Amino acid sequence: MLFDIGGVLEVVDDDQWQTRWMERWLFKAGLTHEQYEARASAVDLPNIVLHSGVEAEYWRLFGATLGLNSAEIAQMRTEMWDAYCGTGNTELIEYAKGLKGRAGLAILSNSADGAREEEERRYGFSQLFDPICYSHELGAAKPDRPAYLKTLDAMNAQPHDVFFIDDREEAVHAAVALGIQSVRHESNQTTIAAVENFLTSTRSSTAEHR
Repeated sequence: MLFDIGGVLEVVDDDQWQTRWMERWLFKAGLTHEQYEARASAVDLPNIVLHSGVEAEYWRLFGATLGLNSAEIAQMRTEMWDAYCGTGNTELIEYAKGLKGRAGLAILSNSADGAREEEERRYGFSQLFDPICYSHELGAAKPDRPAYLKTLDAMNAQPHDVFFIDDREEAVHAAVALGIQSVRHESNQTTIAAVENFLTSTRSSTAEHR
């Protein structure tokens, strides 16, 4: 079983939180979007989605672009991670715990540098999922093909052996194109039913080939 995090294992509004967070800090900094974009275009911000080890430099440059002091940067960073990590989807996490012994459990998540530490501190995902594949560590993000191929390699699995759960339609379509059975997460009930159907069909197929 291959799970996404944000919007699946975590309850978070992926479509809105970044906009609200940025609007709040632009207001605090007294900047318009146009003023911020002009400043940002002159700064080489590290790509924290595709690179690791760049978080400290990213926040230093980002904060300087907004004209913030160190305390404000720390507050902005804390607020970002709180919104980014949302709250745990307790029902689905508990269900995943019950899958141990029935299926391997792994994660593929688009991420920002620092996400592994922040999510581990909140949810302890490493106690349940292995491997945990983050885009900033893979150097590739969904829905790009290399993100899935690198994750399959880390799982030591073939596409047909894997069932993928993600809340983004484009991520699900990309997985299906590689031969990975997938479901778009819309509710815990429908996702759990889809997982159970996959496990049942897999057991039946295995029994038929014995």
